[in-house]
Amino acid sequence: MKKWISITMAAFLAVPMLAGCGSSTEPAKSGTATQTPSEAQKDETTDIVIVGAGGAGLSAAVEATDQGAKVIVLEKMPMVGGNTTRATGGLNAAGTKHQAAKNIEDSSELFYKDTMKGGYDKNNPELVKVLTTQAKNSVEWLESLGADLSDVGRSAGASVNRFHRPEGGAAVGSHVVTTLKNKVKEKNIDVRLNSEAVEILKDDAGNVSGVKAKNKEGQEYTINAKAVIMATGGFSANQDMVIKYQPDLKGFATTNHPGATGEGITMAEKVGANLVDMVEIQTHPTVVPEKGIMVTEAVRGNGAILFNKEGKRFTSEMLTRDVVSKAILEQTDGVAYLFFDEGLRKGLKATEEYFNMQLVTEADSVEELAGKLQLDPATLKGTIDTYNKAVEAKTDAEFKRDDLPRQLNEGKVYAIMVTPAVHHTMGGIEINTNAEVVGADGQVIKGFYAAGEVTGGVHGGNRLGGNAMADIVTFGRIAGQNAAKAVK
Repeated sequence: MKKWISITMAAFLAVPMLAGCGSSTEPAKSGTATQTPSEAQKDETTDIVIVGAGGAGLSAAVEATDQGAKVIVLEKMPMVGGNTTRATGGLNAAGTKHQAAKNIEDSSELFYKDTMKGGYDKNNPELVKVLTTQAKNSVEWLESLGADLSDVGRSAGASVNRFHRPEGGAAVGSHVVTTLKNKVKEKNIDVRLNSEAVEILKDDAGNVSGVKAKNKEGQEYTINAKAVIMATGGFSANQDMVIKYQPDLKGFATTNHPGATGEGITMAEKVGANLVDMVEIQTHPTVVPEKGIMVTEAVRGNGAILFNKEGKRFTSEMLTRDVVSKAILEQTDGVAYLFFDEGLRKGLKATEEYFNMQLVTEADSVEELAGKLQLDPATLKGTIDTYNKAVEAKTDAEFKRDDLPRQLNEGKVYAIMVTPAVHHTMGGIEINTNAEVVGADGQVIKGFYAAGEVTGGVHGGNRLGGNAMADIVTFGRIAGQNAAKAVK
């Protein structure tokens, strides 16, 4: 493998949130009146404190409130959503009505098999069983709240189409965040922005009893609670923490928002939580160099291909993310081009973001595109023609790609330069199937729950695209439900 490509973190941090995230990236209005600094200094009491207002934390908040619990949500950033707002692909689920409507045969067993295989069997099997059997309920639940997850595509590593997203293939994350944020507002849930948890508290019996928090003025106060749910996400934006576990990733950019820095994991460890799979860090293969902007896997899932600076394909595009990342890094300059046509663009609304951000090289023909990319036109034309013939024959003799959804020969043609970047940290806090935090002694820490990327065990050695959305909603709901039951 060629040396890992170095892309400065500063370049990523200078990039604004993806256009099109809409209201999900706007500051959420708390369900309660804004506190004055003097009020914020007073100690408070509630049933449940949720740390983090991304997809997992908001799902937990809605479920816990529906169970009758009084909830306070702390979010250190000035807006809700976290990394969930950046999820452009889909939510994996098996056995849904949307699959049935499209005559897609799927099952929780096949979903389980794909997830374990994708994670190299390093996953916690019991957690994967929960994920793969209950994700369809998460789709139904989100749609009951007003979401649209009717479009079904395919992600890398999946045997069938189970990537649920809004109609037309629009970005899933911002849509889900908007849905959850609206429900939080409707239910008047107390969400505090620019508010950071700095310490998890325990009582004399060793049970979690609340948090120390810091408001936007930097003043600390205590929230006493019967349960705490940690939903702060992973640590992909904390390069020191990344290279602590994977030194080879030094200098890599990240697709994550700047707040994904791992404090939730550190706080949990300090109160005895066990950590698992911390060395398992995933790169996403299709990220725009020096910008940190991820091109969703759905583009490849809908039929796009990769070629290198020699104008040649070099891998099956729908292999798992780690495999495709490695293949790209072995090419000249550690980069590749993602190629698609006007037909694919029309069928996948998510691609419009890349045009809006001027990331796409456009041309009226393959030969013209080759000229713009300074490639040999005959070579690139041969590559595209060979692929289109493979689609027609339903057999990819070169790279054994088993899903060939479309020829790439309709209208204008497009290319985006891509390279891998740090995308997901599979390791984190150990939980059981009830989303309860497990201590280093193997015992449950009473009153402590966790969900989403802050946890480890669900994804093993590699996460499949679409499983993060399934994870955060499914285990976020479980954490909210069980915490609410416990505090009663």
